[in-house]
Amino acid sequence: MNPKAHPSALVLRDVVKHFDGVPALRGASLDVARGSVHGLIGQNGAGKSTLIKILAGIHAADSGTISVDGIEQPLDASAHTHGSGIGFIHQERMLPATFTVAEALWLGDERSFGPRAAGPFRLLDVRRMQRDARDALQTHFGVDLPPNRLIGDLSVAEQQIVQITRELIREPRILVFDEPTAALVSREVDRLLQTIDRLRQRGLTILYVSHYLNEIAAVCDRVTVLRDGADVAHVDARTTSTESLVTAMIGAQPQTRMPQSARTPGETVLSVRKLSAQNRFDDVSFDVRRGEIIGVTGLLGSGGKQVIRSLFGLERGVEGVIEIDGKPVRLRRPQDAVRRRIAFVPEDRRAHGVAPALSVRENTTLASLARFSRFGLLKQRSETLAVQGLIEDLAVRTPGTEAPVRHLSGGNQQKVALAKWLSRASSVYLLDEPTVGVDIGAKTEIYRLLDRLARDGAAVVLFSSDLIELLGMTDRVLVMARGRIVRELVSREADSQDVLAWATGARGASSQQEVAA
Repeated sequence: MNPKAHPSALVLRDVVKHFDGVPALRGASLDVARGSVHGLIGQNGAGKSTLIKILAGIHAADSGTISVDGIEQPLDASAHTHGSGIGFIHQERMLPATFTVAEALWLGDERSFGPRAAGPFRLLDVRRMQRDARDALQTHFGVDLPPNRLIGDLSVAEQQIVQITRELIREPRILVFDEPTAALVSREVDRLLQTIDRLRQRGLTILYVSHYLNEIAAVCDRVTVLRDGADVAHVDARTTSTESLVTAMIGAQPQTRMPQSARTPGETVLSVRKLSAQNRFDDVSFDVRRGEIIGVTGLLGSGGKQVIRSLFGLERGVEGVIEIDGKPVRLRRPQDAVRRRIAFVPEDRRAHGVAPALSVRENTTLASLARFSRFGLLKQRSETLAVQGLIEDLAVRTPGTEAPVRHLSGGNQQKVALAKWLSRASSVYLLDEPTVGVDIGAKTEIYRLLDRLARDGAAVVLFSSDLIELLGMTDRVLVMARGRIVRELVSREADSQDVLAWATGARGASSQQEVAA
């Protein structure tokens, strides 16, 4: 069959995928017309990444069909990309930092003296590789990158140019861009969108995955919206308003049980001024008062998570001023933060929040052993009583204090991660996606706990991509995009559409400033 005879370059129908019994895709469909730029959007967890990984052969679909140029492809996790003419530009730079530009471009297809059949001991034709690399970069991007420069010495934008060129020299018929602008500054985004438009004019078919709706409107012909693992809209990208796309992404907003008690903020306990970290976030400033819960949110690559991590000494190369109770502090390591009574509950609780092999008791007092020790000896009775009190207080469902944490449910593991810091009586709590992967009952209990922490005088900073949770739990929300705070919203006066519109660039695109490269 002549590939050009089929109107659709790529068709996915009713694709289903489960992970450990949990559905990630619930029958998602996608139809990409030949020679078009097709957008794929959705909130975090909508299924975009799973769909792309299935297309790339990283995951195998449970059921459904995938057709390229009218030819159905097998569903096993390796067959789609081999010989199908699909290239991928991933958000992460898939290039070895110690390779030169020429070596990275021709990796797997190195130029050499003599026939390829000569075996693994062929002599590389370095001059030819460098000449061909220079020609390819000029042809596709009109740039003159020295072919002998190391990838690790290039800027993020230059690395992406090399990555895209590497795919283009293999002459794909379909090119998938997966969040390509998350780490780029505004001028680099404009340059990339111009490149995509030129590729479309050359007849290439492009699937463009992005959170930024202003980019979708600028470069795409049509767009598919995913929500909860299913496609919910297929629309014309140029005539559909960004507000309509936001509505499709969010859908009906379910009612969630949130604490309704009034909180009265006190004096400022945490002050952040002009906090910056190269290629992660820039010029971030905000205050948090005692008795206040501040929300931070943003899309993939917005820098929000890195800001939270930097306040616990987990990010390198951070500049700016952080004050606790009006006094400047340096938070270069987690130990520095712990000494300043700052607590951090990470998103990946099994890897970083709890020690699964240790008991509930051991996990709960892990960060406060000095409180239960004297002369190097553990005061077991005091420790056990304190742990039992926290278990009752947090309604941790466990067979007992000596039960290994790995035997608890996800929600109860998260409660233990919180209990670990409650035992230290911290004054600032940093939480990264505190309710991800927990059931509604555990969510309600965690919400109640955070509310109580604030009412008892703690300052709470909460990063969450669950917009309903974010607005229901917080006093204010800081919306981040491309490494900067683009909007501060009063939670009770905002809704999910407001937050998502600012985060995606549907509103205030001109106000989004650049992150220093």
